[in-house]
Parts: sequence; C-alpha cells; structure tokens
Amino acid sequence: MPNGISITGQLDPYEWSNEETAAYEAAIEAINGAVGAYSAVIAAEEAKPSPDPDVIQAARAAQSQLARAREGLRSSDLEQIAAARAHYAQLARETLAGIA
Repeated sequence: MPNGISITGQLDPYEWSNEETAAYEAAIEAINGAVGAYSAVIAAEEAKPSPDPDVIQAARAAQSQLARAREGLRSSDLEQIAAARAHYAQLARETLAGIA
C-alpha cells in the first residue's frame, strides 16, 4: 500500500442482487466442478499400472486454464456468468463420462 492509499478503498461500490450473487456462485461452482473432474482424470490415470504422463499433463493444463477462467469471471457480466455456468457444467459431465 504505497503512501498509505488503499486500492480497494478507491473502488466504486457495487450492489449485488440475490439473483446475481447466486448466479455468480453457481458459475464458480461449475468451474470448480470441472477442476474436480480433471482431478478425477488424474487420479484414475495415476492408478493405472502404466500411467500416461501426457494424459496427466493435459489434465493439469486444463485445471490451470480453468483457474484463469475462474479469475476472469465478472459478476456484473450476466451473459458471461450464464455462459460459464452452462459450459463448465457440461465440461465436467463430459470429462467424468470419459473416465468410465
């Protein structure tokens, strides 16, 4: 905090509705679900007698990309939030289906 000035103190206030809060949290949970799905891929691959390091590396890279997507969510962008919820929930389902 240079010169005793708080950066967060300079931000404009933003009022969230209950719906916006719930939608944002659901989008975060969808991304977290996809991260968890890739954790399951990693665990399943590591449990094999001869794990494929490329599968593990790809799953870890996907987790990193998901972390960046999570950081990029903007609570005020309702279209982005809705798209993220749908996309990442589907991604988690498809990723988990690929393990079976």
